[in-house]
Amino acid sequence: MIKTNKALRDDAKRVASALGVPLTTVINAYLKQFVRERQITVSLEPRPTAKKLAEWEATIKEADKEKNPKYYTDVEELLRDLKLV
Repeated sequence: MIKTNKALRDDAKRVASALGVPLTTVINAYLKQFVRERQITVSLEPRPTAKKLAEWEATIKEADKEKNPKYYTDVEELLRDLKLV
């Protein structure tokens, strides 16, 4: 028996179900890989949240409305306008 956090297990079940795979199959696949490779593989690829994606889309739409966008050929000028220097 493997003990795990209930909330984590429930979240994992939902994700596995959404993918159409039983959670047991997912866990067995990870355990087989662990035994075969004798190493722990953790992927921490950043993924934006739905809220952040919506914010980006809104920003892009707003930028697309700009009739006379300013173009930059000098990075320093861009950084000054963005108040980053």
